Formats: sequence, structure tokens, C-alpha cells
Amino acid sequence: MTTEAPKATFNLNMHTHKLLHREPFFAALSRRIDKRACTSVPTAGVRVTDEGRFEMLYNPDFMLKMIEECGNTKENADNPYRWVRGILMHEFYHLIYGHVTTRLPEGGMTKMWNIATDLAINSHILDELPPLGCNPGQGPFAEFEVGLSADAYLKLLEDMQEEKEESNDDSEGSNGEGEGEEGEGSGLDGMDSLDDHSGWGEGEGEGAATNQQIAEERLKDMVKKAVEEANNRGWGSVSSEMRKEIVASISTKVDWKKVLRSFVKASQKAARRSTVKRINRRFPYIHAGKRSDRTARVAISIDQSGSVSDEMLTAFFAELESLAKYAEFVVVPFDTRVDEDLVYTWKKGEKKKWERVMRGGTCFNAPTEYVNGQKLDGHIVLTDMCADKPVPSKCKRMWMTDRYGATQPYFKTHEKVLEITT
Repeated sequence: MTTEAPKATFNLNMHTHKLLHREPFFAALSRRIDKRACTSVPTAGVRVTDEGRFEMLYNPDFMLKMIEECGNTKENADNPYRWVRGILMHEFYHLIYGHVTTRLPEGGMTKMWNIATDLAINSHILDELPPLGCNPGQGPFAEFEVGLSADAYLKLLEDMQEEKEESNDDSEGSNGEGEGEEGEGSGLDGMDSLDDHSGWGEGEGEGAATNQQIAEERLKDMVKKAVEEANNRGWGSVSSEMRKEIVASISTKVDWKKVLRSFVKASQKAARRSTVKRINRRFPYIHAGKRSDRTARVAISIDQSGSVSDEMLTAFFAELESLAKYAEFVVVPFDTRVDEDLVYTWKKGEKKKWERVMRGGTCFNAPTEYVNGQKLDGHIVLTDMCADKPVPSKCKRMWMTDRYGATQPYFKTHEKVLEITT
């Protein structure tokens, strides 16, 4: 009597554990996502549940098939689980890009949008995926540039479909044949997304909108915690450009102009002097009163290195001009040193234009030590944040920088760091 060999089973936990060693960022994100085996889903997919949580559905049979087919390829014979890892990363990228939570394009959920989102994601993990995926630069998408956004790929797909339909019209005349649903007789013949996208953007009414908002906030918190872990343990295969995008996606957008204005006004100190024109509240008509003249003197240290863009300098000086009515600015150009002959005072009400007067490296100790030796009420440093942490400032200090400097500074600080948007 012969017995059949037990049917192989797919253990998703084993594969997410493998991610822990190779992809710390994705592993940290994976731990915060519910996962459920589901044979009604042909491949795999992520969605938002009715409770505003994220759930990944996967078909165990499909995953086993991917392991088998991957192991049968010459380049992956020693790593049959590679495609499964790629599929998991693909699903997590759908969350990172907000494909599950943000609104759909004008045309709604379409096959074309499904393919466009897959193309955007697969640009980052081309070597990890099975050939059945929608991969830019390969197969029917050989002419598509790698690394574009989903919106950009959507436009390319629309152009592809339009060209195909025009070609059909020319070959078939005006008999009307060849027209049909999207993907039938169009430029999308034989193309489909790797995974299941059903459930994206579903639901109507206030309840559904609230659920999506809850999910978006939860996602932002999940990604933020995954970023914190990745900063300590490594990012794995996530490219530096993608890291910037991920960090930027969780950054709270701040109106830097309002914060700058508040900083300048808060730096104002009262200069008190006696005057008989003001009644002394404690000793009326016996002692002269006191008048307070509030004038802030704020140091503006300008990083002169070439990596600080002209656009950022222009936007910053334009805003300082509007604030010159509240304060007196001491402008301190610096690179690795401060040349006191180049320091000047921007008096209240004056108009100034920026100019680059030095072209060296960057050292934040130089302007900090100079400002510490002066009687000033505040210190603002305009820079790209690419230098070592400076000595402490005797007056309140704030940093103004670009997106990369705000999200990936060279050093950590508890002082306020603002991104200047131009």
C-alpha cells in the first residue's frame, strides 16, 4: 500500500522572518500588518479593513508555485524564496506609496491604474520579482523608463492604448470591430498587475471617509516606527533616493514662514528707560514711569558652501525683508570661518539682497562662536546641515535648510530645524 506524500504548506511567518535579516525596514513594517491566507485571492494583495487596519491577503498555493518556479530558474536555484520576498516587498510598497489609502485617479480603479502602480513599485525591486510582473524596461514595457511615478506610467499607458486603437482603426476600417472594454483589443492586451488590487478606494459616505483617514494616520505611524528601526539596524536594499521619499512622506509639513516670524518676534527683548511722560504705576507722580522699546537683534548665519542653493537663499532673504520691520539682523556669512569684515547689520526697515561672498567648506562652530561673543537675542542658521554638530549656542538657535537637510541631517539636534519650500 502506497501513501501519498503530504502536500507542501506555505508558512508565511518563515518568509517574514527571513526579511528580518535581509530587509530590516520591510521587516519592521511587516510586523505591523495583519496577514491572512485566502484562496479567493488569486495571488496576494493589501487592503484597509472596516476597522481602519491594514491587512495582507495571500494565496498559499500561489506562493508555493512561486517558490517552485523560482527554484527551477538557473539564477535562483540556490535561492528559491527570492520571488516570494519580492512579492512581499511589492505589497509593502503599495502601502508606502499610499496606493491603498489615497484617492484614486479621475478614472477610478481601472486595469490601467493597477498596472501603473505596479510599474512604479517594481522599478525599485526589478531583481526580486518573477517575470509575470509589470516591469519597466522589460517585455511589453521595454520602452518605459525605470523610476517614474504611477501617474507618469498611467500617462504612458494611455498613450500606448491610444496608439493601439488608432492602429486598429486604420486596419479595420469603420466597421466598429476591435472596440470593447479596457484591455480588450487595446494596447493592454495580455498585460495585468502582479497582485490583487480589489478593495482599494471602496466604500462611500462619511463612515468610509473617516475609516480612510484613520488608516492614513495609522500608516504614517507604522512607517515612522519602521524608519526609526531602519536607522538603527540598516535599510537593506532600499535605495538612498527611496529613503528620502519615505522619510519625506512621514514628515509633518510646517509653514516655515510662520515659524520664522514667530521666532523673530519671540526674540524681542525689552529695553527699558525712564520717562516722565508715563505714569509710574507703583509711585504715581513721585517717580518717573518706564517705557519699553522692544527691538530684537537676531544673528543670521549664511552657509556659503556651493551646496546651498540659490533658490533657497532667495526665498529666505525675501521673507527676512518682510520681517525687518520687527528686528535688526546681524548677517554672518561663513564657511569654515567667519570673516568679520563681511559681517553687516541689516537695520529695521531696510531692504537687502543676498550675495555669495565666500566659497569654502562648512563649519558650524565658526558662526556659533562668533555669535556667542556678541549680545544677540537669537540665532538663525541657513545651511544644508552637512557638517559636524557645533558647540552650544548661548542664545536660542534655529536651523533653516532644504528637504534633505531637514529629513537626513548630518547630526542630531533638539533645536528646531525647518525645511524651506521654494
